[in-house]
Amino acid sequence: MAKPKPKSLSLTVQYACNDGALPSRPKLRRWVGVACDAEAAIITLRFVDTEEGRVLNREYRGKDKDYATNVLSFPYEPPPHVSGDLVLCVPVVLNEAIAQGKPAEAHFAHLVVHGMLHLQGYDHQTDVEANLMETREREILARLGIADPY
Repeated sequence: MAKPKPKSLSLTVQYACNDGALPSRPKLRRWVGVACDAEAAIITLRFVDTEEGRVLNREYRGKDKDYATNVLSFPYEPPPHVSGDLVLCVPVVLNEAIAQGKPAEAHFAHLVVHGMLHLQGYDHQTDVEANLMETREREILARLGIADPY
């Protein structure tokens, strides 16, 4: 049985960089909706370049993280009402997709789902947490028709 969409989803998409490979807003809304178990969600997705990604990673994750990473999650409110920002570094995501032999759109979907799970309290600091999170990612991506990213 399909999981119901959130009762209320407010999605803002910000483009701080321009690339033709970026997913459409309807796809982003679908990915966020399918990955969200909350009854209400306020989510901002921001697509950034390498420099902004590096600065945010260093500022929020520590001086030893002075590099751009694929996705950053900034949770503001936990379930049942999820609120937060997801920042995707476009050059990193595209380079990873190429290196891993994946369609860029599938990799964007995976990282949106991954980030949404972080906003809902999932993590991967331990093997147990990682297994739980990866299992949930696989389930969501399968519902979206996207192959197992692992």
